[in-house]
Amino acid sequence: MILKVYTSLLLLILANSVWTRTVRQVYDDLDPEHWSHYTSECPQECFCPPSFPNALYCDNKGLKEIPAIPARIWYLYLQNNLIETLSEKSFVNATHLRWINLNKNKITNSGIEGGVLSKLKRLLYLFLEDNELEEVPAPLPVGLEQLRLARNKISRIPEGVFNNLENLTMLDLHQNSLLDSALQSDTFQGLNNLMQLNIAKNSLKKMPSSIPVNTLQLFLDNNSIEVIPENYFSAIPKVTFLRLNYNKLSDDGIPPNGFNVSSILDLQLSHNQLTKIPPINAHLEHLHLDHNKIKSVNGTQICPVSIALEEDHGYYGNIPRLRYLRLDGNEIQPPIPLDIMICFRLLQAVVI
Repeated sequence: MILKVYTSLLLLILANSVWTRTVRQVYDDLDPEHWSHYTSECPQECFCPPSFPNALYCDNKGLKEIPAIPARIWYLYLQNNLIETLSEKSFVNATHLRWINLNKNKITNSGIEGGVLSKLKRLLYLFLEDNELEEVPAPLPVGLEQLRLARNKISRIPEGVFNNLENLTMLDLHQNSLLDSALQSDTFQGLNNLMQLNIAKNSLKKMPSSIPVNTLQLFLDNNSIEVIPENYFSAIPKVTFLRLNYNKLSDDGIPPNGFNVSSILDLQLSHNQLTKIPPINAHLEHLHLDHNKIKSVNGTQICPVSIALEEDHGYYGNIPRLRYLRLDGNEIQPPIPLDIMICFRLLQAVVI
């Protein structure tokens, strides 16, 4: 199980670099005699490196609109401009686009011409961070693998906007204006292969419902969440990395075994209102509980297995796998209790 999880995460982490190998292969095969041809096609506002014929660099140019994109372009860099609109005329020939970076512009929903994005049939990566969007743009290309919409003004997710995005593995909506009412039971319907969902830095008071079943990484930091519903994580049995830092969780808001989930390897609960360590699973490897209101730690009580049983089986039994424990910013006084070390024999670092 753990091997499969790490394999999936490795694929997600490497997703941004896989395209580089493909592009470099194209560059290596390019005949220098054709460089002048590629340069002549280049929009005068942009830079077309002869050794990278499938890439078009129009970033940091002060552009207010997108120039006509040549048909050969796969990778389009338009970040750090003053672009307000996306029109079909700019992309009429750009039928091979795989990657568009439009971060740090002034794009609004009204400035996106209807259907312009969905017509980019081969697009895999769409970056629209740091713009002026008030809702998730729709319709979107059905082949998308990553959609990054962080740091906009998004307060609304149109119904069915994700229904056909079966290839999407990453959805980043952090630092927007999402309320609980924006996340309905069918909001994420269709995201069957989503692995990372980032809804940090919004205005949520409740855990979002109907998270895609294959989600591995769930980031909910910097919201106002107070309660974890009973059996919440049974609906997302593969969740491995869970971040709930900077929320309003108290002991009463966590069910008795709320975080006793075998799939979770990294649990972050920093900057909440906990007075005790919640029950954890023996598979957990990293636990962040700094800056809560915890006054003491009892290793025997928090140990996910019986210490006596652990001593009987030694390193060959089901010993807890916790390797990193952070408890600073609480009211705990050193030294570290001996029973903590007896229980968690694999601990490599304790911050107190």
